[in-house]
Parts: sequence; structure tokens; C-alpha cells
Amino acid sequence: MGRGRAKAKQTRVARELKYSSPNTDLTALQRELGGQQSTYSAHVAQDDDAEDDAYDDKWAPDDDADDGWAATR
Repeated sequence: MGRGRAKAKQTRVARELKYSSPNTDLTALQRELGGQQSTYSAHVAQDDDAEDDAYDDKWAPDDDADDGWAATR
């Protein structure tokens, strides 16, 4: 018992979220949808294999060795 008050509060909060109109940055939305370059630059990580070589076990089996692990009918 006692779930009625909690359920009513959840319903009220859900209704507020559903029908409220948050402050939307329309210029940022237009920039995003228009495909213009934003002022923020995306950081692209470059895969540097040279740094992995020190930890690479050259005698370990290839990662592709487990491709056939699934049972066949």
C-alpha cells in the first residue's frame, strides 16, 4: 500500500516532461541540420600501431582464429 502517491507523482512528472517545451537553441539546431561547420572541432583519434608493438606478443595466435567457434548443423 502507499503506491498511489508515488504513482501520482511519477504521472505528474511524466506529464510535465511530455508537455513542457524546454529552451531550445534553434541556431545550434539549424547549424547541425544545415550541415555547416560548427565552432567545435571533433577530436579524431588516430590508430598508432607503433605504440602497441612494445606490448604485442608476436607468438600469440591471430585474433581471427576464433572465427569458426560457432557450431555448425
